[in-house]
Amino acid sequence: MNMPPLVPRIPLQHYRTSVQLNAHLLALRNANVRTSVRYASGKSIGDKRERDQPKKKRKSRTVFKQYDLKNAEKFSLCDAMRYIQAFEVGRPPNSPKYDLAVRLRTIKNGPTVRNRLRLPHAVNTSLRICVICPPDSKHAEAAKNAGASLVGEETVFDAIKDGRIDFDRCICHQDSTQKMNKAGLGRILGPRGLMPSAKFGTVVKDVGASVKGLVGGSEYRERNGVLRLAIGQLGFTPEEIQTNIKAFMSEVKKDIALLSDRVNKEIHEVVLSSTNAPGFTLNGEFRSPNSPPTRDLSVF
Repeated sequence: MNMPPLVPRIPLQHYRTSVQLNAHLLALRNANVRTSVRYASGKSIGDKRERDQPKKKRKSRTVFKQYDLKNAEKFSLCDAMRYIQAFEVGRPPNSPKYDLAVRLRTIKNGPTVRNRLRLPHAVNTSLRICVICPPDSKHAEAAKNAGASLVGEETVFDAIKDGRIDFDRCICHQDSTQKMNKAGLGRILGPRGLMPSAKFGTVVKDVGASVKGLVGGSEYRERNGVLRLAIGQLGFTPEEIQTNIKAFMSEVKKDIALLSDRVNKEIHEVVLSSTNAPGFTLNGEFRSPNSPPTRDLSVF
C-alpha cells in the first residue's frame, strides 16, 4: 500500500505570519498529505477536535445545599445570648437587634413561605404606615387612631409622585383601589416593595385592624431556603427572647403545613445572631448547666 509522503517538520520561524502557516496547512489537507504538524494539545490536524464535541451540561441542584449538623457545636439560648452580648459591648441596648435565621430543607424554585407576625414583645415600634383611603371617611379616622402616619388619597398620590415617600408600609382600602391604579404609583412604589396588592394582603377592607397588626409587627419571607426575622432588641431578657422565638417558630410551622400539599419543607437549623455578632446554632434548650443566671443577661 502506497502511503503519501511524510512532510518533514517545518520550524514555525519559517512562517512570517499566521496567514502563511494556515495557508500551508490548508494546502496539505486538500492534497491529502500526511503531516506531522500537531497542535499544542498533541492532536494532529486530522483528529477530530474536542471543541467540536457538544459540551456536557452540569446537572444543577434541585435542592439547597445543607450541612451536616451531627458534629456541629450547638448552644442553649442563654449561652448564645452571652456570647452575642460580648460582641456588642459598648453599644446602646436598643440599637443592635437579635436576628433569628431558620434554614429549611426545601427544593429550589418552589413555593416560598411569606407572612406577617406580631411578636409578643414588639421589636420595631417606629414603623411608619401610609393608608390610602377617602380622607373624610370613617376608615381614615380608624387608620389615624390605629397609628397611621399618612392618610388620604390625592395628597398621598402627590407626595409619592414628588418623591416624598416618608413611610415604611402602604395599605390601600378596597374603595380606593381604582384611584390608586389610575394614579400610576406602581412604577414608583413597586421597585421599593411598597405597592399595595391584594395578593400580599395590603389591599384590605378594614384598614384600622390592618394598621394595628402592622404597628409593632414584623414581616418574614423565605429567601434561598432561609427565613430571617429580627426577634428582639439587645436589651430584652432571655425570657422575652424565648417567648418571641416560640411565637415565630409556631407561625413558621403553620406556614409550612399550609404548603404541605404543594411542597415538602422541613426545619433544618435555627441560628441566633445580632447586628455585629456571628451566628450561633441553637439546640432548643433554654439554658445549660454552665449558663449564667438570666438576671445577668438582662443587664446590658
